[in-house]
Amino acid sequence: MSMFCYQCQETAKGTGCTIRGVCGKTEDVAQMQDLLVFITKGVSILATIARKNDFSDPKVDRYVMEALFTTITNANFDREKIREKVREGIAVREQLKINMKSNGILIPANLHSSVNWTPSSDEDMDKKALLVGVLETENEDIRSLQQLVTYGVKGMAAYAEHASNLGYTNDNVSGFMQRALAAITDNTLTADQLVALVLETGKYGVDVMSLLDKANTSTYGNPEMTKVNIGVRNNPAILISGHDLKDMEELLRQTDGTGVDVYTHSEMLPANYYPAFKKYKHFVGNYGNSWWKQGSEFETFNGPVLFTTNCIIPPKDSYKERIYTTGAAGFDGVKHIPDREPGKEKDFSAIIDHARKCASPVEIETGTITGGFAHNQVLQLADKVVDAVKSGAIRKFFVMAGCDGRMKSREYYTEFASKLPKDTVILCIKTAKGYCNSHGRLC
Repeated sequence: MSMFCYQCQETAKGTGCTIRGVCGKTEDVAQMQDLLVFITKGVSILATIARKNDFSDPKVDRYVMEALFTTITNANFDREKIREKVREGIAVREQLKINMKSNGILIPANLHSSVNWTPSSDEDMDKKALLVGVLETENEDIRSLQQLVTYGVKGMAAYAEHASNLGYTNDNVSGFMQRALAAITDNTLTADQLVALVLETGKYGVDVMSLLDKANTSTYGNPEMTKVNIGVRNNPAILISGHDLKDMEELLRQTDGTGVDVYTHSEMLPANYYPAFKKYKHFVGNYGNSWWKQGSEFETFNGPVLFTTNCIIPPKDSYKERIYTTGAAGFDGVKHIPDREPGKEKDFSAIIDHARKCASPVEIETGTITGGFAHNQVLQLADKVVDAVKSGAIRKFFVMAGCDGRMKSREYYTEFASKLPKDTVILCIKTAKGYCNSHGRLC
């Protein structure tokens, strides 16, 4: 088979994409992502040895985060950009070796091949990429546990990078991501040992969620109960998706006073709840719904769309020239906004200039949706919640985490939300919020 990927919930036949990803990922992109993970393992093996000898490098930590983030579902479809990240990883790895030696740290012989493999050409990369995919491990149980760890640290990397962009880091989280990647190259580990590693991955996953919560709330304030407008105005506009609030902040600041409005889409909806963003009068509200409805909603938006992170699907030719990516996101043939230089903001002038030339969005909904019930807001309402439980006004609480798929058979979140009685409360995590909102439920 030309590829094998079962990273996401939409994987073909529930077993794995082997020709082309359901997400739209092509075989050559999948292979290059596999190679990037392989190189990142080599960096992580060395970094783990270095840490045991009291040496670490923030540049190495940043690279591991960025490389893993680049390979998560629906983030980056640009094969050449991923190839560049592989080259960067090799350079980071070799510099780390030099730094370790200069600090008197012995690098053992006979380490995993990812520590020393170096391509002489792009063709070498392409050949190697075919050999380092998921199926490299033959035992299905061991493979599955290794991949659980891999996908866990990929998610961890996304949260850690968002926090890092706001100046918040956790050395223990960085160290664990590297140690975990190094561990799954050890084929002598038993299933029980890997299960323990999976559980430890979960523990650090909670830690990094706490880190990001601290970063977001310390920087932008605690989310507040907010009515979010879902209608439109008559100004040209930019639609922003993804999860990076630093990008959101800088885009709002740079569009202020330009006559260009800003709307969130799907993943970026929670930005509407943060107090720091409410001062921007041109921050209109939210446009559109689930990530998989991009094809129709981007058509009617008319203006440019900025992806700060994952959840991009292959854009139609009719609006592809209006798609911009930044950070870990990427797609072949669309414009990419470079990373910010030290001490400076990202430069969003290109997308702002583009927006000025576009028609205003076509209205697809009217009214408002209410959200912002994060932990701080809920605690402020604790007495009222307790009274409602005691009186029977609230009978049960349900937690929804995840999202529906594009197929009718994959609408179980929507079906679940619509059938719950009105005397129940849905606690939404991440993308589940869209289904609560679409059925008039608070989240």
